[in-house]
Amino acid sequence: MKYIKLTCCLCCCLALTVTVSAQNAPAYLTLKDAVEIALKNNYNIILAKNNNAIAQNNVTIGNAGFLPVVTGDLTQTNSRQHIEQTRSDGTVNTIPNAKNSSLSYGPNLNWTIFNGFSMFANYDQLKQLKELSSVSSRDTILATTADVIQTYYDLTNQYEQIKAQNGAIAISHTQLKYASDKFSVGTASRLDVLNAQVNLNTDTATLLTLQQQFKASKIRLNQLLVRDLQTDFTVADTIVVDEKLVLGDIIAAAQTQNPAIISSQINKRIADINLKQVQSSRYPVVGVNGGYAWTNSHTPAGFTQMQDTHGLNYGVTASINIFNGFNQSRRERNAKIQIDNATVDVKQTRLNVEAQISNLYVSYLSGLDLVKLGQSNVAIAKRNLDISLDKYKIGTITPLEIREAQRNYLAAQSTFFAAQYQSKVAEITLKQITNNLTIQ
Repeated sequence: MKYIKLTCCLCCCLALTVTVSAQNAPAYLTLKDAVEIALKNNYNIILAKNNNAIAQNNVTIGNAGFLPVVTGDLTQTNSRQHIEQTRSDGTVNTIPNAKNSSLSYGPNLNWTIFNGFSMFANYDQLKQLKELSSVSSRDTILATTADVIQTYYDLTNQYEQIKAQNGAIAISHTQLKYASDKFSVGTASRLDVLNAQVNLNTDTATLLTLQQQFKASKIRLNQLLVRDLQTDFTVADTIVVDEKLVLGDIIAAAQTQNPAIISSQINKRIADINLKQVQSSRYPVVGVNGGYAWTNSHTPAGFTQMQDTHGLNYGVTASINIFNGFNQSRRERNAKIQIDNATVDVKQTRLNVEAQISNLYVSYLSGLDLVKLGQSNVAIAKRNLDISLDKYKIGTITPLEIREAQRNYLAAQSTFFAAQYQSKVAEITLKQITNNLTIQ
């Protein structure tokens, strides 16, 4: 009878917990809301957007070297000297501690008007770097969105596992009640009651482990959403897998949409530009300069003790690299090797992406097959468990047989939920690779 009382107490506690939970039910978080919060708050996305803004700001003709540099300069020099001057008539002029000073100030302009087309190459490079940063920013947004979706559906999977385990505990409660009832009328031994209690405790321990994992995943999702880590919420209880993905379409879309492939192509163009920049050193560099200066100087030992001048100065400069220790040829050879490396990297990236897609597609199809098989297995296992429970009530099967039926039902449910999650993760990653990740 004490086992019946214990069971009643457990049921009352469970009912009380359900009542309290209903009064303080956590808010329901949709997948769309989760993604929107992440896109707004996630630190990785914010950093990526800021870096992209910096790359966009850098694309200017001034940064490429097209525009002149104008500075305002001021120079002041002072000296104290002991001077002895012997004049042409033989007299000696001695000036102890003579103070000399000069002050010059004014604007100056320096403008490189030709440097072997390097400024044009620089501007092209800045535009490519902006495009590369934009691709990287989109990739970060895609990766974060995929991470949020996968974590969300992982919570759904775990939630279903917890529901299944709660069902197993309910069955274990029923087994304990039947065993206690039979023991009270002398048709079962104390051993059957103890075994039923052990099974209930084991199932409860498993539930506690699942609940701990569920809470950890909630913290993980809250971290991605950048909000209070202890925020409680509920998620959807179903996983719907897109069953219309075609391998050929995915591979074709990846060639033009995959961020890794696009980045490798941009890096190839940057390598081509780098060769132009290196080759520009073979051409002359031509610049113009000019300015307006005011100068005031004091020289007590000269014929003119003080002089003030102001006026315009201007000129042209030109230089050409004639010989620099064969470094020009070395730099050009290295730049061409970098182009070859970039070309190989494009091919390797395409191959790696295609291999990744192929492996994911196998996992995707396998998951779909397991989902179909799992649905049938769950139905069969549930029917077998119901029949076993009926037989256990009338005492035609042993507790071990009913426990085995219970385990089979749990295993079938676990396999079905895992297959759903496997297919969904593969689907999400395939859409991420092809830059086609959308929220339904």
